[in-house]
Amino acid sequence: MVKVKNPETIAKLITEGSYEKKRIFSIVAHIDHGKTTASDYLMRRAGLMREEDAGQLQMTDSDEEEQARGITIFTSVVLLAFNDPRNPDDDEDYIFQINDTPGHISFTGEVSRALRGSDGCIILVDALEGIMTQTETNIQLAVGNELCKPVLFINKVDRLISELKLSPEETYKKIDDITRDVNDLIKKARPEWSDWSIDFAQNSVAVGSAKHGWGFTYEILKEKGYTPITVFEKYNEGDIPWLRENLPLDEPLLRMVVDHLPDPITAAEYRIPKIWHGDLDSELGKALVKSDPKGPLTGMITKIFLDPKQNYRATLIGRVFSGTLDEADSIYLVNQRKTQRIKRLGVMEITDILDIDRIPAGNLFALYGFICPSGESFIAADQAPTDKDEAGNVPSFERISYACEAVVSRSIKPKDPQDLGKLGQVVKKWLMADPTAEFRLDKESKEYILSGIDPLQIDILTKRINNQVNIDIGEPIIVYRERITKPSRDFHTKSSNAHNRIELHMEPLDEKTLELLEAGKITDLMNQSARAEILREEANWDSKEAKRVVDVYKGNVLVNATKGLQRFSRVKSYLTAAFRDWVDSCILAKEPAMGIKILFTDMTIHEDPAHTGYNQIASMTFAALSLAMISADPHIFEPVQKIDIKTPQGTESGVLAIINQHRGRINNVDTQNEYVLIDGELPAAETIGIADEIRSATQGKAFFGYEFSGFEQVPRSLEEDLILDIRKRKNMKVELPNVSSWERFIYKRS
Repeated sequence: MVKVKNPETIAKLITEGSYEKKRIFSIVAHIDHGKTTASDYLMRRAGLMREEDAGQLQMTDSDEEEQARGITIFTSVVLLAFNDPRNPDDDEDYIFQINDTPGHISFTGEVSRALRGSDGCIILVDALEGIMTQTETNIQLAVGNELCKPVLFINKVDRLISELKLSPEETYKKIDDITRDVNDLIKKARPEWSDWSIDFAQNSVAVGSAKHGWGFTYEILKEKGYTPITVFEKYNEGDIPWLRENLPLDEPLLRMVVDHLPDPITAAEYRIPKIWHGDLDSELGKALVKSDPKGPLTGMITKIFLDPKQNYRATLIGRVFSGTLDEADSIYLVNQRKTQRIKRLGVMEITDILDIDRIPAGNLFALYGFICPSGESFIAADQAPTDKDEAGNVPSFERISYACEAVVSRSIKPKDPQDLGKLGQVVKKWLMADPTAEFRLDKESKEYILSGIDPLQIDILTKRINNQVNIDIGEPIIVYRERITKPSRDFHTKSSNAHNRIELHMEPLDEKTLELLEAGKITDLMNQSARAEILREEANWDSKEAKRVVDVYKGNVLVNATKGLQRFSRVKSYLTAAFRDWVDSCILAKEPAMGIKILFTDMTIHEDPAHTGYNQIASMTFAALSLAMISADPHIFEPVQKIDIKTPQGTESGVLAIINQHRGRINNVDTQNEYVLIDGELPAAETIGIADEIRSATQGKAFFGYEFSGFEQVPRSLEEDLILDIRKRKNMKVELPNVSSWERFIYKRS
């Protein structure tokens, strides 16, 4: 149980505090750069921990798995009431709502979800390691995707002084280099209309040491009459307690937030047009842009916290963007098209809810009473449409954009076959909390296939699942994609009973449409006219085709290109289900299809519903899709990871050899002081176990990270053997697919 020092103050600031005093922000960093240690000093300021524990307790890493591994896995939310000592006569406190996010690529989804509910961010960089892969990713996610205004904290300056024994001039240069590089990334990502940047002279950069509890901005040094040399003198004297007492770390962090990060009303004006795709001139649109607590209720669920100490009961964390959420409310979930009742409402303090009876716009909230996927939009239940057709027109927030894809799989199977249904329910619950993972049931083996970003994410998920259902877990397997490289022929097929027919062809999706799909700007849940407008204006689709998209699924699009089709509404759900089943397990090796546009140009549907069940529609659809794909020059594409390695001079040759041995590409090699920076790419299949090789080659001194880069075609010399190996593993015929498997379904006009 987290003991909150001043719950009444926090509740009052949430419900009645002025918006100028509200700040919602995330702390983001590459793994092990000291983000959670720095957060301890904010916890101390909030009264949640003792003075002597700050920098040691890592309080926001509250989960047992986090403590065991020494990394942050789940975003923690904490609220801090803060009086600015520069204005001692100001009676009203600030209320800070803070997300401490993970730094490991495996959990980058937690970062994306935290940023959706934030208006600003503290970017934290290790002074020794400098900018790493996840630093770049976080800046793009925060500044580019979510329009969260940044400030910078350069941490671990003590290592430059104590470990590297750098002179003051060398230390200043290192800090200047990091500041410049972060600024370059911010300028690349920032919106065109902004002049966002960070600058030590403007007090939007702080430097310090979370380990030793000190930090400063330019303003603080001037106020206290110190210079950076003071820090070097105190380290020479071994007087770290003096630094902690006279330059406490929480002060520069909190001042940067007050002075440079926006309040909810300021941020809403430019964020809402980016993250909400409704009519900005409507009553709701105007309320959102003002973050109006008196406007129509709307908000978003950004995080699901499944508490292991409460039998994994779901607490939903999110943000109210307009109106006021009341504990007596029922809310309508826009994408799920369901109404749910709130049982408890408040705000999150790490693992506990601080009860508050109403949460106005411009605040985070926590509630429980039901579960839904993170990323869900909601409105007031009494504003929900009563007409089913109107339900699709309710505007929702843009889908949260993730910097990764599920490219590693493991099979999971209950030890007790009777638990298969229970396992499905448990996995579904965890994937509501983390949509970056995926799962499906292999109907033949009765195993669930769980896919994630990398082996670590899968390992964490399977441990959670095993706590609720005893499971057997398979070895990590890379998830490939099956794509076509040219348009197909037309194929006309019939159902098993010969009473239904479909004619279709397929073609590779253009790159612009693929970008829109990957960014979540085009989804299956969108209003049809809004989707058509984006496809027409941004991807140059034909107007008629854009209006007749039947389904969008995993980077593939199904289009109704028929004329005067009768009885389609009766079989539309069957056709969509068949399309999705085929996409999930395609023809080369039962890997997911990607980047395919399918147009059915004719369809005959029997007048008797008894002859138009799912099996009949699926049989002809599967056959037509498979035959079309064979004629469209299909290939296997593998996931590729960008790898970023920083290794001491003299060890780089071993690292370069390892990358080359694993089919990697070296894009750039650069020397920075005593380190060599290696930027390259590796097939994801080659990254399994490579960490141990790199550590061995560098005596554990290399720093490295990776992120998803995209899919590339498997080299022709390896492709056939890979396909046959996958087919063998999946107990398929160990031969390349051919038309004979489906030719009995071909419809031949008599």
